[in-house]
Amino acid sequence: MFFHRKELMFPVKVDTPNPRFGQMLLEQFGGATGELTASLQYWVQSFHVQDAGIRDMLQDIAIEEFSHLEMVGRMIELHTQGPKRQAAEQSPLFAIRGIGPHFLDSQGQAWCAAYINEGGNVVRDLRANIAAEAGARQTYEALLNMCEDAGTKQALTFLLTREISHTQMFMQALNSIGKLDDPMFGNVKPDETVDLYFNMSRDGALDMRGAWNQEPTFRFVDNPTPQGQVPTEVVNPDDEKMPGAGAKGGKAKPGGTAAH
Repeated sequence: MFFHRKELMFPVKVDTPNPRFGQMLLEQFGGATGELTASLQYWVQSFHVQDAGIRDMLQDIAIEEFSHLEMVGRMIELHTQGPKRQAAEQSPLFAIRGIGPHFLDSQGQAWCAAYINEGGNVVRDLRANIAAEAGARQTYEALLNMCEDAGTKQALTFLLTREISHTQMFMQALNSIGKLDDPMFGNVKPDETVDLYFNMSRDGALDMRGAWNQEPTFRFVDNPTPQGQVPTEVVNPDDEKMPGAGAKGGKAKPGGTAAH
């Protein structure tokens, strides 16, 4: 059961409407990093979390993201109100589709459920959520850098700030189950290569060393040796053969005799 309060979570004021900027704002309404994606992602994740506290947190944040979607939608509505001719000149998308938000990104691409990243494991999902918040924060920063309206900037700064807050919450949730900085999760024990760092991009003095490839966490393998075999030749009876090729697909010699 849901209840909806009609007051916005944070004031949204637009002094100078700009349909072109309204189209940019669609990125956070119907785009991959937008609020619809986040709200549905966290809500669905909560359904398969056993920890009651983390489940409650995911649901709280999911509903807050719906509130953010409402704010972004209102901003888009205010930026696209105005003469049709202005809208047509600055944003043909709104001139054709009409004012207000649509489930499209800034390029007119329809929202897709494939944007949602959830996998039924609380550690995997919380880490995906940290990445989602990072993507949204980056988008809000890009929008702020292009924004000239003071009221819009205030609302966007609030939304950017909440992305940082949610990141902290997800990090603390991971920490509460001992998985904030532990790469080991799941039920399958890794093999003996788990602590090997393969130097696969070799260039002598330019091969950089750091905490990511040094002891005690990693053993540095400077010159990795392949452990597998050379792949066998493919035999595919449906493939096209060279003229004169024999049954085994050998290369034809001059004069039409196949070499095997």
